[in-house]
Amino acid sequence: MEPEAGELQIIKVTPLQQMLASCTGAILTSLIVTPLDVVKIRIQAQNNPFPKGECFIYNNGLMDHVCICEEQGNKVWYKKPGHFQGTLDAFLKIIRNEGIKSLWSGLPPTLVMAVPATVIYFTCYDQLSTLLRSQFRENEGSIPIVAGIVARLGAVTVISPLELIRTKMQSKKFSYKELHRFISKKVSEDGWISLWRGWVPTVLRDVPFSAMYWYNYEVLKKWLCEKSGLYEPTFMINFTSGALSGSFAAVATLPFDVVKTQKQTQLWVGECQKLPVSLHLSTWAIMKNIVSKNGISGLFTGLMPRLIKIAPACAIMISTYEFGKTIFQKQNIQRQQYSDSVST
Repeated sequence: MEPEAGELQIIKVTPLQQMLASCTGAILTSLIVTPLDVVKIRIQAQNNPFPKGECFIYNNGLMDHVCICEEQGNKVWYKKPGHFQGTLDAFLKIIRNEGIKSLWSGLPPTLVMAVPATVIYFTCYDQLSTLLRSQFRENEGSIPIVAGIVARLGAVTVISPLELIRTKMQSKKFSYKELHRFISKKVSEDGWISLWRGWVPTVLRDVPFSAMYWYNYEVLKKWLCEKSGLYEPTFMINFTSGALSGSFAAVATLPFDVVKTQKQTQLWVGECQKLPVSLHLSTWAIMKNIVSKNGISGLFTGLMPRLIKIAPACAIMISTYEFGKTIFQKQNIQRQQYSDSVST
């Protein structure tokens, strides 16, 4: 049985198949998780109306996006009147009064960034894991950490300039020609590094999250398989492992999430209102300010909303991704078996 198992092990999914599986998982995750954030933003806007030029964070289950209030009227989705009395009430009233499509308001533009970032991240993680396992079999426990860190660094580095450009286009309503002039001027004045402004707080949150998430995910998946007497994880094992590891990583990295959110909003409020002072605050300076004003508990603001969002997002994304890879792997095995039977 050992040779057969080894032979099956060789027939893996291709990078393109990994990309397709992660793309499908990313879209499904955003479709399921986005309504939670849309409702949260609508309730926030009802309690504290967003003035023109103010920033808020929109999360589609895959990544955060800075959104800037465009106008004072009720035309934009986050300013429509609702008179909500809670989360469930908001869900029901939005569906009844505005149609079910309103639960995905603002989603399409964010997917332009979020889906490629997720595809890069998951494909790189799998490719790196496979490479490292073939080279360093004795240090298998640390492989998810290293692969997770490198994959997340790559995804953040690629997407950061694109996200900055997207936000700039939204805030100023630039044409592509004007945007090109803006980028050229920015690069000539501040250098290429200015396109990665906000990269540090993002990395400080996402890289530790990624390292903890993948390490705990692999450990939990292996442990649940052993407890269930299974050689390969089921959909529910992947789902449970993803939810638990995502929750743990979310709690551990929450202080950096609070800092990143504050720095992102300060960055764009300063940009829109020409207030350069806030742009020079470092990540550690923002953290000290939060602690001095609100104590250590200030760094853990929004714990429950973050968990409610992160746990299902991680569970859905990893389980659909693994499910997609399983389907592709079965197809590859069948194709290989058919090819072998024809050749013999």
